[in-house]
Amino acid sequence: MEAKALCGTFSPLTRPPSRTQPSILFKIETKNSILFPLKKLKTNLSLRLDHRRMGIIVDGLVKESDQMEESMEHELRRKRVAVFVSGGGSNFKSLHQAMIQDRIHGDVVVVVTDKPSCGGSEYAREKSIPVVSAPKSSSLPSGLPAVDLVNALREFKVDFLLLAGYLKLLPVELVRAYPRAILNIHPSLLPAFGGKGYYGIKVHKAVIASGARYSGATIHFVDEHYDTGRILAQRVVPVLVTDSPEELAARVLREEHKLYVEVVTALCEERIFWREDGVPFIKKRGYEDEYC
Repeated sequence: MEAKALCGTFSPLTRPPSRTQPSILFKIETKNSILFPLKKLKTNLSLRLDHRRMGIIVDGLVKESDQMEESMEHELRRKRVAVFVSGGGSNFKSLHQAMIQDRIHGDVVVVVTDKPSCGGSEYAREKSIPVVSAPKSSSLPSGLPAVDLVNALREFKVDFLLLAGYLKLLPVELVRAYPRAILNIHPSLLPAFGGKGYYGIKVHKAVIASGARYSGATIHFVDEHYDTGRILAQRVVPVLVTDSPEELAARVLREEHKLYVEVVTALCEERIFWREDGVPFIKKRGYEDEYC
């Protein structure tokens, strides 16, 4: 059975849904090409619409093309990302591969871990990505304390922090240093089956024991507590009568990999919209009033 994304056509600004056609997009080929709404560019291009391909063909050259390209690349530069891991790092690997394939407009510049020998850390070293240990503790004396971790991330010029199976509660100093810039993925439909102690296979055992008919994955912004930050996106999967915790975990994980890539793509393209009441939504690329 297919998972369902919780996505619809509506406007969080309380305006009626727009039924107009989406803004025409065109693409300037650069090293890191990306789509831009035509209406946002102040140019006098001579354009011809190719209806068969629903694309734009530029009939003439633009004198200011170099300046335009430089301006747009500055506006949407590739984001610098730190990934936090504690285990095998399958979500980290999925995100990293999407970045290598240019499906995400960003790069993993550092990995932070509380378990230097975990699978995610080893993968980072294989890919020549720096690994930082944190937090400092009796079991990890080489780990960085909170203030030093913040300083290290700033040295790497990190834009966003992505938690991918990181089991430690982030220090307050870190959360406050990166407001609205830290995401976590959780293997249930929050706020159900979240909070301290709900991680890994424990979540799926609890879901099955409860008799819930649906579970899924949630991506949320991180605050100072476990799993209580604002929800950004969710993906729903069915819970089957015959499911074991391992079978349900595998079904949810497949959707986690897809959802995290989609959300981080939007994050790096600056398509996160915050409603006045503090609830975040994802703007659909190329559409004015459609959100997920």
